[in-house]
Formats: sequence, C-alpha cells, structure tokens
Amino acid sequence: MSSGAHEGAETGAPIRGSALGALIRAWRERALLTQEQLAAKAELNVRTVRRLEAGDLGRPRNTSMRQLANALGLDAGEVSVLARAANETPQGPHLTRVTPQQLPTDVAAFVGRSRELAMLGGISDAATVAITAIDGMAGVGKTALAVHAAHQLAHLFPDGDLFIDLHGYTHGMAPADPADTIARVLDVLGVPGESIPQRLNDRAALYRSVLSGRKMLIVLDNAADEDQVRPLLPGREGCLVLITSRRRLVGLDGIRTVSVDVLPLPDAIALFTATAEKQRVEGVPEDTLAEVVRRCGLLPLAIRLAAARLRAHPTWSVTHLLERLEEHRRRLSELHAGQRSVTAALELSYRELSHDVRHAYRLLGLHPGMDIASDAAASLFASTVAQADELLEQLLDVHLLQETAPGRYRFHDLIRAHAADTVAAEESEIDRRTVLLRLLDHYCGAASATMDRFYPYEADMRPSLPSSTASMPDAAGASAWLEAELANLLALTQLAAKHGFHRQVLHLSATLHRCLRTRGRYTEAKTLHLQALSAAHATGDRTGEMKALIALGEIRRMQAQYQLGIDETTRALEIAQATGHRSGKLRALNGLGMLLAVQGQHIRATEYLTQALDIARAIGHRTGELDTLVALGNVHRLMGRHKQGAEYLKQAVSIAQTIGHPTSELRALIGLGQLHLGWRDNKPATRCFTRALTLARETGDQLGELHSLSSLGDLHRVQGQYEQARESYQQALDLAREIGNSNWQFEAVHALGRLNHDSGHADQALDCHRQALVLAELSDASDQARAQDGIAYAYAALGQHDQAHHHWSQALTILTSLGTDLTEERGVDVQSIRSHLAKLASVKPGQLPQTNPVPD
Repeated sequence: MSSGAHEGAETGAPIRGSALGALIRAWRERALLTQEQLAAKAELNVRTVRRLEAGDLGRPRNTSMRQLANALGLDAGEVSVLARAANETPQGPHLTRVTPQQLPTDVAAFVGRSRELAMLGGISDAATVAITAIDGMAGVGKTALAVHAAHQLAHLFPDGDLFIDLHGYTHGMAPADPADTIARVLDVLGVPGESIPQRLNDRAALYRSVLSGRKMLIVLDNAADEDQVRPLLPGREGCLVLITSRRRLVGLDGIRTVSVDVLPLPDAIALFTATAEKQRVEGVPEDTLAEVVRRCGLLPLAIRLAAARLRAHPTWSVTHLLERLEEHRRRLSELHAGQRSVTAALELSYRELSHDVRHAYRLLGLHPGMDIASDAAASLFASTVAQADELLEQLLDVHLLQETAPGRYRFHDLIRAHAADTVAAEESEIDRRTVLLRLLDHYCGAASATMDRFYPYEADMRPSLPSSTASMPDAAGASAWLEAELANLLALTQLAAKHGFHRQVLHLSATLHRCLRTRGRYTEAKTLHLQALSAAHATGDRTGEMKALIALGEIRRMQAQYQLGIDETTRALEIAQATGHRSGKLRALNGLGMLLAVQGQHIRATEYLTQALDIARAIGHRTGELDTLVALGNVHRLMGRHKQGAEYLKQAVSIAQTIGHPTSELRALIGLGQLHLGWRDNKPATRCFTRALTLARETGDQLGELHSLSSLGDLHRVQGQYEQARESYQQALDLAREIGNSNWQFEAVHALGRLNHDSGHADQALDCHRQALVLAELSDASDQARAQDGIAYAYAALGQHDQAHHHWSQALTILTSLGTDLTEERGVDVQSIRSHLAKLASVKPGQLPQTNPVPD
C-alpha cells in the first residue's frame, strides 16, 4: 500500500440508539424468516444478522442495509425508517451521511420570472440527473432566480443542498479550480482529506460515487465555462443541478438552458414597489415608475439599489430619485447600457451614505475572500465588533451587501468591483496597506487559535503571535470557523504574497500546513508553501525558507513525489545545519527518514531517524521524539529487526499516552500488534489492535480504523477463525469503498484473496487477487508485486503452473525494477519468489508444487 502520513480527523459525537435490532427482528418475523434464512437471502453472514439484532454490531454498512431491505421486501417508507435507525446506532464517528444545507437566504421581494420558474420546476422529478444552466448579463438576477427556485424545490431533495460559487466573473479572484472545488465539497460531504485523491479525474469519480444514491440539489453559481462545471456534475439519477453563468453553456451534454433577460416592465415596477415599500409610491403615476425602472435598465440589481435609496430618504419623491439617477447616468456615458444602469444606481447609493458607512463600504472592497464575518470586518474598520455589525447592517439595508448566512456578508460581483474601484480611487496606498495589515494580522491570530484547538500537541511546531487578541474557540466553534474561513485564508495569503506582506505569508504557511495536509488539500498546500518560500527568499529569512521546504517535502510525500520531497527536505536540512536550528534539523531528518522508508531504503531511513531521535531527546521535543519512535519502530519491523522495532513502539505508546496524542498512539499500537502477530502472541496482538480500533473510532480516524480492521482480520486468519477474519476484512472493504480510498480497497480485497486461499477456495482467491491487481495499478508498484504474488499462489493451487510461473516472474520483475528485495507484506520478497519459481521448475506434469504457506 502506498504510504502516507497517518492523519487524524475531527471527531463526531457518538449517537445512541438500539432501535435498529428491534426493527430488523420485527420485519424478519413478519417475513417468517429465521436469522439463517434472512442471512442467506440477503447474502450476509448469519453472525452479522445476529449481531445486528442484538445491537452488538457497532457499524452497520450501507451495502448491508440495502441487502437487508431487499431481502425483507421493505417499501420506501420502511427503507427510510431503516436508514434513520442505522444512522442512530452507537457506531462512533465515520463517514456520516452528511445532509448539508448550504442555500443562501432566499431573495426578499422576489417578483416575476414565472416562465423561468416553471421551466426549472418542471424537471425536478426527472429520472436522470437534471441539469439546467441559467445564463444572462451581469445584474440580471441569475443567482436570485437560482436561489429562489432552489428554495422552492429543496423539499424534493432529502439529502440536502450545496451552493458553490465558482467565481467565474468575480472581480479580483481567479475562477475556482475544479479540483480544489471538489476537494472542498467532498470535505463538506464527510470524506476525510486523506481519502481525497490527487488527480482531478479521480476526485470527480469519488465525488460521483459519494453522490450515488443521494437526492441532492446543487447550485453552481457564477460559472466561467463548461470545463469548470463538467467535473462537478453527478453521474446518476436523483440530483438536480442549477448553474448560473454569463455565458450560454451549450457544450454540456443533456443540459437545458434558461436565458434570463431584463425584467418585463410590469415586473420591474412590481420589484421597485415591493423594495421601496408600497406606501412610498402611492399616487405616483405609472409612467413615472416606468421611467425609473427604465433608467435602471430593467435590471433587478439596479432596481433594488434605487428603491433602497428612496426608502432610506423619507423626504425624497420618486421624481427626485429619477433626477439623481439621470445625473449619475450622464457621467457614465463610456459604459455600455447594462453596466451604466447598475453603476449609476451604485453611485447614487454610495454617495448618499453617511461618511462612516461610505468608508466601511470602501474598505470591504479590499477583502479578497468570498464573504466576511463581523469580527473580520471589525479588523478592517478598526472598530469593535458591535460597531462593525451596525455598519454592515446599514449596508445590508440599502442592498449593497447580502447576508448569505447569519453573521456572514458578501457583495454581488458588480458591487464588489465597484467597491474595489472606489477604494483604489479614494484611499491612499499607505492607508490601504495599513488596513490590509490589520486584516491579515486578525486572520493570522484567529488561525493560530483555531489550530491550537485542533492540534494542541503540535503547538510548538507552529508560529505564535504574542500580540494576538484572538480567543481560544471551543471545538465546535473552531470547526465552524475553519469551515467558513479556510477559503478566505487561502485568498488572503495570495493577497499577502502579491503585496509583499512576507511575515504573514510565512505565518499562514506554517499555521495551516497540518490542516491542509489532513484535509487532502495538497494542491493548495503546495501553492501556499511555494508562496512562503518566495517570501523567505525575498526577506533573506533562512528559517522561514527551511520551514517552507520541510512542509513542501511532507506534501510531496503525500503526493508520492518522493524525489522532489527528498530534494526539498535535503535543502531544509542543509539550512538547519548551517544555522544551528535544532528543531528544524529534527523535522528535516524525520521527513527524510520517512521519504526514504516509503522508497524501501530502510538502512538510510534508520540512519536519518536515529539522528532525529537523538536531537529530539537532547532538546526535549516530545512530539518530534514520538514521530521518530513510531517511524523507527515500523522501519525496523519491515526490516525484520523485530526486537528493536518493538522497543521503539512501546516507548512511542507510553509517550503518546502521556502527552495525549491519540493518532500517534494508534499508529504505534498497530505496529506493535503486527510484531506480536508475527510472533504468534495472539493475546497481546488482540489487545493492540482492539485498542487501536477503539481510538480510531473515538477520534474519527478512518485510516486508523481501516488499518485496525485489516490487522484484526489478519489476526483471525492466522488463528483459523475464517468467519471473523472475513467479517473484519469486509468491514474494511465497505469503509474503504464508502470513503473512496483505493489503497485500502486494495488491502481488503487482497486480504480476502489470502483468506480464500487459506480456506481452500482457490478460484475465489484468484478473483480477489485479480481485482486487487486492478486497484494496485492505480496506486503503488509494490502493491502490484503483492497482487501478482497472490495470483501466482492461486494458479499454483489450481495446478496451472505456467500461469503461476508467469505471475511470480512479473512480481520479481517489479521488485527488481524498484530496486528493493522486500515489500511490506511478510513473505512477499525476492528470496521467497525465487524459491517458488525454483520449486515450479522441479514440478513434474500433473503434480502440484509444494509452495510455502500463504504469507501472514
């Protein structure tokens, strides 16, 4: 299996519940089935049915639930009840069936668009994925229409709704990258970062898999073109996708387009009346109202702005408003009609604001992110949060801001562009830089406080801001803040890099590294660290350069770009040695050791890791010592130095328990359990793996859970407990498929192949190993050698010697090309494979070869 750091995930609260067993038992008795009959009909193990009914199975799988529902003949309502009961079982955190509710607040005083709404509503129950693209000019109300329609249709989509701004035409922001967008959406849908693949196509495939079987409503707002949208489309029926764009997206298959024009005159007058409030226009001639909305170009955005101005000025008449609109329009003769109408309304709105609110509006134009919260706005305004809230509310009242969620505000794209132009024209460069510095320092402090909540045991590896006033959030607050602000933090880092705020770039790079790595946001992490590297070069900050290189090396390891990682981490080590930075040298040595280990260069890896351990102990760096001990223990285990490996891993378990580092404790326990398994010390192996599984489920560490389940399966297999082994492997396979982790799918399928061989089912073993080979071809060459070895074993057992010879030869070729004698699987190595080939050569026709037992 291709290696990568073992990451912890955020925990979810365990949920109580024992109704599932009673439901299954009642429906089984209604169907006049015994547990054995139900198991056979559902193609499940009878032990699984018994444990479900007894409430002892901690993690019922979606596939198992579907098989049970089919076997019991449940109707749609009963299936829904079953699903709810399954989600309430005490199963600990895992990939929960998240039901996001991301639609922005519906547009107030929405009028007209009955034809367009009818077209959007008419396809809501389509049997296939329904895709509608809403196109039209800026300010015509595309997003308002999509959001209003989505609110009307949301009840038809019980699995939730997504709202994704693609920034196709957002001032000052590049269009959203589809790969990064999918990573963010998968995170929202409950997929852990370590399970998100690197390539766009693989991410899109996982996204489609996660959406399969779900009925979701997805709004893709502000799309640039078809290429940006295509990877975000679901693959199967049940979902509705609404897309907005200034372009007509005719290049998407099966799409329906709804072109939105300016409002018809009666609707435009109705919108103006509703926004201004009816009593303000009572008695006004229809012709006068018509002229107002025509001066607004019949564009909803401009009409709302103009009406808001009238409402804000009780002494104004509609005629007075009309005169002011015309005055601003004359100044904008160089603009085209639509832009002129909106900008005239914007200028009127802006010029009529009080001094403080105008200033706030301008400063908001400096914020580069998608939206802003009150505390960040307060840092922009150099005010208290209460004062910022008052200013934001005033901008909201006159329709210059939108409140997308309680306490979060954003501009319409055209208003954002106007605010950015206005701040550039009316604020000096020195003042703009001062404001941006306040904003960046605010976010740096808040990011530090949030990371301290998530990863308290790594605080000594992150920079601190002694002057920060950010308070430590609770766990729920930290999680919510990070979800809302991560995109803003990345946008701010780009802005900081552009304007030469080098200290803040370096701070955010070091602070956000673990968060981005854990969430699988490798592309964004790489960009962030390259920006930090440039900032360090620009300022001659050798320590900053070293830290950025170490972080880059870790990301390269996650991306299997091992040589790049080695080169960058070696440069970091050279800087640490030259500057006497001991903790930096420790991290660099650790990083190099892990990079070399995944390449099979175990001797060199131990040399680097041993040096790292000496430094960690000399400077009292407990987390560095812990990381090194786990790595050394596992490298020695893979080298066959079991006694040394066990000693390192035992020390790691002790330190992890002392400093409260559950992820490292889990990793050490699994390594220690593997050693006990190799020694046939079954009781201590059971204790290690069971404790590791408990830790994984308590902390939501899904990779740890997969590793623990697979290890428990191995333990059952070597003890001849084939049914228990099969259940553990199957649970691992179900979870790996659920979270889209191909590495662990390989491990589970390959293990099932070994199990089938042990239990005398060579045909089934062959099928499993063939599946494993397909999975291995997507990931790791060493895994391909293991799969080839499994196929060869199966052919040998079936008496097909030529085929067995071919596949063992393939395995030998792979290991030779990798320059290694070993894989991480016991018994799959160059010496063992050559032994098998030699025995095959001596076999007479019709005779079965005497191969060694299947590796444990």
